[in-house]
Amino acid sequence: MTRGERVVRMSVEQPLWQALTAYRVLTLVYAVLLACLRRDQYERPWVAVAFLAVLAVWTLATLPRVANAASCTKRFLGVDLTVALTGILLTPLADFQAQQEDGSTLPSIWTAGAVLAFALKGGWRWAAFASTLVAAANIVERGEPSRDTIHNVLLVWVASIAIGYVVEVARASERTLARALEIEAATRERERLARDIHDSVLQVLAMVQRRGTALGGEAAELGRMAGEQEIALRTLVSSGLVPARRASEDPAEGAVVRGPDPGDADAPEAAEADLRTLLAPHAGARVSFAEPGAPVVLAAEAARELAAAVSAALDNVRAHAGSGAQAWILVEDEPDEVIVTVRDDGPGIPEGRLDQAEGEGRLGVALSIRGRLRDLGGTAELISVPGQGTEVELKVPKASRGKAGTTR
Repeated sequence: MTRGERVVRMSVEQPLWQALTAYRVLTLVYAVLLACLRRDQYERPWVAVAFLAVLAVWTLATLPRVANAASCTKRFLGVDLTVALTGILLTPLADFQAQQEDGSTLPSIWTAGAVLAFALKGGWRWAAFASTLVAAANIVERGEPSRDTIHNVLLVWVASIAIGYVVEVARASERTLARALEIEAATRERERLARDIHDSVLQVLAMVQRRGTALGGEAAELGRMAGEQEIALRTLVSSGLVPARRASEDPAEGAVVRGPDPGDADAPEAAEADLRTLLAPHAGARVSFAEPGAPVVLAAEAARELAAAVSAALDNVRAHAGSGAQAWILVEDEPDEVIVTVRDDGPGIPEGRLDQAEGEGRLGVALSIRGRLRDLGGTAELISVPGQGTEVELKVPKASRGKAGTTR
C-alpha cells in the first residue's frame, strides 16, 4: 500500500470505526445509569443486573473488534446482534409494567451500535438486515406495534441504511482516489525512465544511424537497423507502455509500489493484460501502431492469442508483400469487443490463393489467424484487392474465455 493509499484509508474509514467504539462505551454507560434510576421499578431486578453485567463485559472485551473492518468479522457481528436482541426480549421479564409505560429496553440505545457495526462492515444491505431484526424484536417485546415503537424502529432503520450507503460511497471514492494516486505515481516513474532512455539509449541509436549511413556499406545496414530500433523504442516511450520498475520504496521518493504489471501476460498471477503492451513491440520503421489512450484490457490468454494472430498477419506481410511494404496496426476498444486491424500496401492476394494454400497444406492464415480467433469466440476477416494491399480485421469479444475454456 502506498503512502497516498494509507492517507485515504485513514481519512475515510478509520474515524467511523473510532466513533463506533466511543458510541458503544457511552451507550453502555447510559444503559447502566438508566437501569440504576429505575432500579425500584423492576419486578425482577436480578434479570436486569445479570444482563447489564454481561453487556458490560461483552462491550469492554470486544472493543478491539470494532477498531476496524478487518477485525469486525461476520461471527462477531452475529453474536453482537444476538446480545442486543436478547436484551430487548428480556425486558418484559425484568419489569413488564415499566416496559409498557415508557417503551425503554434493557440495552436501550446500545442496540443501535450493533446495527451501525453492520452498516460500517457491509454497507446499507447489511444495515437493513440487522435493523429489520431489531424492529421485529421490538414489536415482539412490546406485544403490539405502538406509535413509539414504530417511530423508534423507523429511526434506527433509516439512519442505519443511510450510514451504510454513505460508507459504500466513501469506499468507492477511496478506491478511485487510491487508483488515481497509483496512476500518478506510475506516470512520474515512467516520465523519469523516459528521460533516462532519451538521454542515453535513443541518442546512441540515433548516432549509430547517422554514422552508419555516412560510412555506407555494411555500416549502413547497421545504421538502418539502429534506426528501426530507435523508432520502436520511441513508440514505447511515447505511448506510456514503458513499465515502471517494481519497488518497495514510497512513491514520494520516486518509486511506485505495485504488484505484477497488468500487461505482463506471462506472470502466473496475471488474470488480465493490456493488449497495447503486447502489440507495441511490433512498431518500427515499416510498421505503424495506432492505439487508444487508455489500456485495452482482455483476459491474459485472450490477449496473448490475439497478439499471436497479429504477429502471424505481420509475418505474412513480410513474406508476401515485399521488403518495402508498409504495414499499419490499428487497435479499437469497443464496449463489447476489441478490434485489431492489420493493413499493408503490398500487391494484395490473388483471388483463390488462400484456398490453394490450404489445399497445399500451408495453413498459416487458417490456423495461426482464423483458428486462434475462432478459439477465442471471435472472427478474422481478410480483405485483399490485387494491387491495393491486404487488410486483416480481428475481432475478439471482451468476455472471451481463451482456448482453455472453449469447447468445440
